[in-house]
Amino acid sequence: MRIVVFAILLLFYNVCFAKDIINNSFITDYEYGAMLYENPRGIGCNKCHDRGDKSVIIAKYKNKKNETKTLNSPAINNVPFEKFVDVLTTKRGSSNIMPSYFLTNDEIKSIYFYLKNLKK
Repeated sequence: MRIVVFAILLLFYNVCFAKDIINNSFITDYEYGAMLYENPRGIGCNKCHDRGDKSVIIAKYKNKKNETKTLNSPAINNVPFEKFVDVLTTKRGSSNIMPSYFLTNDEIKSIYFYLKNLKK
């Protein structure tokens, strides 16, 4: 009888608290992050950051002095989490052109997880 009670308690603990042991998700954290990276709210991160591992030229233009300028997006796969959150949550972030996506904390964590675990 004690063994049965112990087994039931162990099973209950695993189902309720051991998230790493049993994953009942339909989609993995990596897949969810990839999906959000491709289309978070409108234009995807990949449109400006590609795979996130290098700077990408977004546009070339001429300023009022007729000088050719280049607008680059930075590599974002090695950005500290705090800065990553700041850019995505602060209105306009620390960038002048980064759009506001109004992502939840879980969505931001998923995108960050995806970037950190991007398969080469």
